[in-house]
Amino acid sequence: MRMRPGAVTGFLLCGREWTDGETQEVRSPWDGGVLARVAVATRKDAREAVTHAVAALRRTRALPRWRRREILESIAAALNEQRERFAQLIVAEAGKPVRAARTEVARAITVFRTAAEETVRLGGESIPLDLTEGNEGRWGLVQRFPVGPVLGITPFNFPLNLVAHKLAPAIAAGCPMILKPAPQTPLTALALGELVLKAGWPEEALAVLTLSNADTTWLVEREERIRMVSFTGSAAVGWALKSRSGRKRVTLELGGNAALIVHGDWSELDEAAERVVAGAFGYAGQSCISVQRVYVERPVYQSLLWKVVALTQKLAVGDPALETTDVGPLIRRADVERVEAWIREAEVGGAVVLEGGASEGNVLRPTVLSKTRNGMKVVDEEVFGPVVAIEPYDDYEEALARVNHSRYGLQAGLMTRDAGRILTAYRELEVGAVIVGDVPNWRMDAMPYGGVKDSGMGREGLRWAIEEMTEPRLLAMGGV
Repeated sequence: MRMRPGAVTGFLLCGREWTDGETQEVRSPWDGGVLARVAVATRKDAREAVTHAVAALRRTRALPRWRRREILESIAAALNEQRERFAQLIVAEAGKPVRAARTEVARAITVFRTAAEETVRLGGESIPLDLTEGNEGRWGLVQRFPVGPVLGITPFNFPLNLVAHKLAPAIAAGCPMILKPAPQTPLTALALGELVLKAGWPEEALAVLTLSNADTTWLVEREERIRMVSFTGSAAVGWALKSRSGRKRVTLELGGNAALIVHGDWSELDEAAERVVAGAFGYAGQSCISVQRVYVERPVYQSLLWKVVALTQKLAVGDPALETTDVGPLIRRADVERVEAWIREAEVGGAVVLEGGASEGNVLRPTVLSKTRNGMKVVDEEVFGPVVAIEPYDDYEEALARVNHSRYGLQAGLMTRDAGRILTAYRELEVGAVIVGDVPNWRMDAMPYGGVKDSGMGREGLRWAIEEMTEPRLLAMGGV
């Protein structure tokens, strides 16, 4: 996979890089420069990819566990050797600050290593079937088998690690995969696809296709040979695809407006402020679990609020390629304009901008808001930008209710020392995970990850994703 300014890069199909036909530009979010032109896969290419994936299933299903583990370990080793190359790809096409890009590469390496370990742990069980008279000598064996060809659809914000979260469990499960990366960030996915094939994964069992949205929808709706769709992206697109998916198995990892509760017994306010700033403004807030809402018990509210403002003022904002940069650009100018419009709307409704709120080019200054309320987009919707609203509360039950007053439910953070409050939050909060002692965007890649309500269905995280991509099959033995 080449990346020279203006060079044409091809999509991957049957182990080849295809550069024929129409192309689309991949531009830098920082300066708008053309990084490369990528050939656009057609509906015919998608159909061919599915045909090869179906044919490859017999081979991938039969791959012994030691071989799948070996392939995954080889991918991890290759990524480790090419850490800086992939980090620079992420900086270039996603606009992610270079230090954060290196962290993403490290996480992806862990994903493939963990998948290698889980490959040999994916077991079955023997069950008794001689439970009634006349069934003496009967017993059952349950094993998990790959569900079949999987369509993985990934977003721009983690162009390596979220692709890894589709590919690694598919390889571990023995499922061929057709991968559709985000149009803003296809280069990293294509580069990873090359590593996967070089590691020994069958060429017919992986296609990385730069499809249009229309052809992707067609693939979900019309191509019955695809057995599962794994989608990470916006709630609107995810649920629309689910409604058209027919009998396919579907996993949706969608949006959120993640909240953090800081109770008055949490004495480490300096650390709390640091975690809020990192969680709200890392990668310019372009994460589905970015800290968007913070509810603070009133006795410590003013102290934490102004600590957050002071730390926000110190952030280095600008060129993502610089080692010193904390906050880089948003992916598109249109997103900057949308977020600014939401901030202005909140101000009209009585909200106060304590820091930030202005933009230059694709860079929006990290923004701290107060006096927000339900009904404002910066509270109710997913901002997906560097904006955090910090509000006081007087009653703990009130804080829990405010967290739940959302159509989203991905993760929530909780800072308190009280075991009773922790267990109450665990029972009452309508989210996929409650993160105690940290902000809601803390994630370990091996843990089950996913949400409820509009935040999706199913779970990622290696063991859980592998199970999603497999199905149990019973062998009932008797009379032999």
